[in-house]
Amino acid sequence: MRGELAVRASASVVAFFCAIPLLAGCTGPGATAPAVETPSSAAKQQPITVEVNQSRDQYGKQAIQIQLTNTSDAALTVSSAQLDSPLFQEDIVWRPSEGGLVLPPNQPKSVPTALPAPACDTPKGATTDLKAKIDYAEAGKDPGQQTSNASDPFGVLPRNAGELCLAAQAADVATMVLDPKLEVAADGGTAVVRLLITPAADGGSHRTLTIQGIDGTTLLAEADNQPWPRDVKIRQGTAPMELALGIRPARCDPHAVAEDKVGTLLPLRITVGDRGGLLKVAASIDLRGRIYDFVTAACGDG
Repeated sequence: MRGELAVRASASVVAFFCAIPLLAGCTGPGATAPAVETPSSAAKQQPITVEVNQSRDQYGKQAIQIQLTNTSDAALTVSSAQLDSPLFQEDIVWRPSEGGLVLPPNQPKSVPTALPAPACDTPKGATTDLKAKIDYAEAGKDPGQQTSNASDPFGVLPRNAGELCLAAQAADVATMVLDPKLEVAADGGTAVVRLLITPAADGGSHRTLTIQGIDGTTLLAEADNQPWPRDVKIRQGTAPMELALGIRPARCDPHAVAEDKVGTLLPLRITVGDRGGLLKVAASIDLRGRIYDFVTAACGDG
């Protein structure tokens, strides 16, 4: 009897401790010990990490940077990089014009690539997992290919996809461009740039767009005596209109114009359909030059 009780107690103790997930290697009477993972059975680490970023001069150009970092001990030559995101209709692809991109060990390099058309019907809350496929080679070895996760720490792809979808939806309602002419005031301290709006024909959907407000840029600010319009409603099938925007320099430091990247992209805060956000209207080459001349002169006179 005592022997039977001892066996039962021993089995209970084993069952209790083996119920704790953190204790590995527990076996009871007649149980088979779990297999122990060896380094050869563990997943092999991929030699290249992939990250998405975007430089300042790529804003408004539907382009991004793919950053590749070689984590191995040998130099690798990358012949193509491909990102698969549900936010876009096609893969985001980079291929060199010739040769390949040499990645020294532990050194990141970034390559620019254009974005394809966005997938605007992707349901809200859908997975945004980002997969990368990299073709590479190491000297003296057969070419390799890795498929792995990629990171987008700054949310570059969701932001760009959202802006592209917003722009496409806005274009269904109206075309908006900046007049290439610039009207500089007599004192040279302010000027007027005009936003030209041409509504699309009304196909029966009666779509509307609202410009809730207009933001300044790194180069341009709202003129003190000419407040920018707010809550402007635009409807399909209506007459063209224009908004006169009084501007002044937003900054006059010596590098304001020389280092400008996005100062002539006018950000409109709009809502259209179920979307809302920033729509950036770019100045033409001619207008950009005139704005630079205006800011330079106005700051010099100040």
